Amino acid sequence: MAKGSSGEGVYKIVEVIGSSSTSWEDAARSAVKTASKSLRDLRIAEITKLDVKIEGGKITAFRARLSLSFKYEA
Repeated sequence: MAKGSSGEGVYKIVEVIGSSSTSWEDAARSAVKTASKSLRDLRIAEITKLDVKIEGGKITAFRARLSLSFKYEA
């Protein structure tokens, strides 16, 4: 731990869903990349659900639902 850092704080958790035509990994990466544009100090991303979109009997999109935590600043 860095000197002078107490490790204490309050964190907020939000849920986001990323989508990709390629893979679940790309879907998760896309969700984090987009969320990081408006949320500061992201800490942890937990994948809570994976699913696919099917059209005409074929997978057309991979979707990843993530719980993201970031430090809450009042």
